[in-house]
Amino acid sequence: MSDEIKSTPELSPQSETVEVVGINFREAGKVYYFSPGKFKLKAGESVIVETARGVELGVVKLPNKIISTKDIVSPLKPITRIATKEDLIKNEKNRKAEEDAAVICKKKIEAHGLEMSLVGVEYTFDNSKLIFYFTCESRVDFRELVKDLASTFRTRIELRQIGIRDEAKMMGGLGVCGRKFCCAGFLSDFVQVSIKMAKEQNFSLNSAKVSGACGRLMCCLRYEHETYEEAIRNTPPVGSVVSTKDGTGTVVETKPLTKDLKVKFSDNEKDVIKPYKCDDVKVISRPQKKQSKDEQDEELIEED
Repeated sequence: MSDEIKSTPELSPQSETVEVVGINFREAGKVYYFSPGKFKLKAGESVIVETARGVELGVVKLPNKIISTKDIVSPLKPITRIATKEDLIKNEKNRKAEEDAAVICKKKIEAHGLEMSLVGVEYTFDNSKLIFYFTCESRVDFRELVKDLASTFRTRIELRQIGIRDEAKMMGGLGVCGRKFCCAGFLSDFVQVSIKMAKEQNFSLNSAKVSGACGRLMCCLRYEHETYEEAIRNTPPVGSVVSTKDGTGTVVETKPLTKDLKVKFSDNEKDVIKPYKCDDVKVISRPQKKQSKDEQDEELIEED
């Protein structure tokens, strides 16, 4: 389901808190707040709600909860009803109809000679709209295709272009870790990821090593980034001059997470390298850091 669904709540301006329930409309989709009214809902229950797109069937992710009115967008729309057995059957029929619609749409895209790739199809619960998600590398005039689809399905048609990361989220799959894509499994929003994060975690900067199936930097690069940042701040960087129990030397290697480092001591005959813990050395001076153009580029955030 599109992440553009908006919930619109009902609140008194004087109220400081309000009871809400969190609903999403697809796995790993965004959670939207609705007013539970008289319903006491449990996580996993299916409900019928009205959204900006029309009537939809959603799943409760956050049961009844009291939150500050500052955390919502007023006014909240109410839960229409708890989904019945008939509603669930209708929802399953919609999923089957989406599969059939995808087959038809692919044939029509080919017939119209359009350079576009169909990714997914979605019916609103009340069948008032049929949405086709696609990707393409260049601008496509699909007006004739829309007319063709509208005459075939006899409902409102919307063609929506999505990015490569959204495509991976909708298609799903397994990452190099062997687990389900994070974006398809639990991430409701795409996180900002940069090459700098991979560099600070000592990953190979080979794009094949740090890119996901979508071709963009892996979302998981961000998960431990704050831990690495904290560890790096508390570790003397390579090139620092430090004082140790064995004298003064220069840091030549660091392992921020384990707080290990290696210090080189130079004399007239040969260099000696010894291991230390960060807490066992005192920093005398740190190297001056000059950011090159390449380093500036590395810090750029990965875009869709």
